[in-house]
Amino acid sequence: MTDRRVSVEDLGAWLIKGNADRVDLADRFARDPRIDSWCVRPGYRSRLMRAGQPVVFWASGSRGRLPYGVWGIGRVTGAPVEGEPGAAWTVPLDLTVLDEPLRVRRELLRADARLAGAEVFRQPMAANPSYLTVAEFAALRSHLPVGEEPVTR
Repeated sequence: MTDRRVSVEDLGAWLIKGNADRVDLADRFARDPRIDSWCVRPGYRSRLMRAGQPVVFWASGSRGRLPYGVWGIGRVTGAPVEGEPGAAWTVPLDLTVLDEPLRVRRELLRADARLAGAEVFRQPMAANPSYLTVAEFAALRSHLPVGEEPVTR
């Protein structure tokens, strides 16, 4: 597989994933739909993350259990924070998980030819952060409910 490095010029949005097989995401977000930070892997991608960049929350897990896909959208609020030695980094966020009927299902996005090459489909097990190109993020925004996309800077 070709290495597809992320560049700021073609970054539409960061995509962070949460695995509902490991954590009860439905219960967690029913109690509090806000996400103010999430784990990211140290590396060049994390070092590209800056306040104001759009971020998408992708829920994943065993198919059939929950309506997986895009569950929320928001903004990065600062540079990732290095964890203790051996611990994950975290990135500060201003992101709210959408009410369940407003979430954009994986099947719908997978069927959109404009999103066929998205990293989340090509490499679903890749570490956070993943990303969407400018064109892929524009395609995703066409599936979001009106008023649920971040303000473009």
